[in-house]
Amino acid sequence: MYDDHYGLSGRPFQLTPDPRFWFDTATHRKAMAYLGYGLSQGEGFIVITGDIGAGKTTLVGHLMATVDRERLNIITIVSTQIAADDLLRTVAAGLRVDGAGKSKAELLSAIEKGLHAAARAGRRTLLIVDEAQALPVDSLEELRMLSNFQAGGHPLLQIFLLGQPEFRDRLQDPRLEQLRQRVIAMHHLGPMEAEEVEPYLSHRLSVVGWNGRPRFEPEAVAAMYRWSDGVPRRLNQLASRMLLFGAIESLDSFSAEDVADVIADFDQDAASRAVRPDPIVAESIRAEPQPVQLADAAIERRLVELEKRLEAQDAALRRVLTLLVDWVESDERRPDVSPLFQRAG
Repeated sequence: MYDDHYGLSGRPFQLTPDPRFWFDTATHRKAMAYLGYGLSQGEGFIVITGDIGAGKTTLVGHLMATVDRERLNIITIVSTQIAADDLLRTVAAGLRVDGAGKSKAELLSAIEKGLHAAARAGRRTLLIVDEAQALPVDSLEELRMLSNFQAGGHPLLQIFLLGQPEFRDRLQDPRLEQLRQRVIAMHHLGPMEAEEVEPYLSHRLSVVGWNGRPRFEPEAVAAMYRWSDGVPRRLNQLASRMLLFGAIESLDSFSAEDVADVIADFDQDAASRAVRPDPIVAESIRAEPQPVQLADAAIERRLVELEKRLEAQDAALRRVLTLLVDWVESDERRPDVSPLFQRAG
């Protein structure tokens, strides 16, 4: 709705990560520097942590869009408490190795052969594990063992671990001492600074054809920063609702008062959800008690699902409206035959 109202070619503040909207904040620039350093070293573990919505997945998407995929074989895993054996089979699948029915020893041998085959083809292999805080210690230890594979003294596998802040605490487990010794760089994605919010909003709007309408007044930007704490996803949620509010109210600029109105709606929605939780999320929590971070991840996935459903409904509505307009226009061009029926009667 608001994209049509403001003449935009898409949704600038969607919740689903999209590398097109990459914005180089100071903290993300540092993270990319660490990732670039890690790739240049070609060994060990790089650890990137950040709160929910800090932009870890977008960071990975941007990295994958900038590297030479002909020279780098990338395997991506989104962890949901993957057991060690399942983790190995997932890595094998990323190397196009059939792991069905193999024992652990056979599977490790097959993975090593797959890594050697990639190296002979001139490709390094990078394993990216997202939501690493959910991995059991046994699975993390299995990753360390995989990092042992070498050819001619050169590692065959490099590993990036991305997780929520508690992953740093997990790494302090005495059982992970050897893995910690192989971490060559670590960075925490913090929130963006106050002065980065306005350029961030302008950048994302510009990607979808923004021509200066709507405009965010400085006081509005400051209010949005205070509410979001500089967390990209929270800022996207608020900005998206601001655009919808602006389309409904026919606004061309947003003031601090407008932001306050939208935030009040958010607070009301939050209070309603507290009384009546989302049935899908509530059912998943009832079925299996989860740690706080996993419950947050379930809510995050639900938000993404709802956004995709909204986009599909919006597209369907546009098709119906188009058909309706075509029908009305064709009806207006059709000759008036009512007098004929009157005479026939």
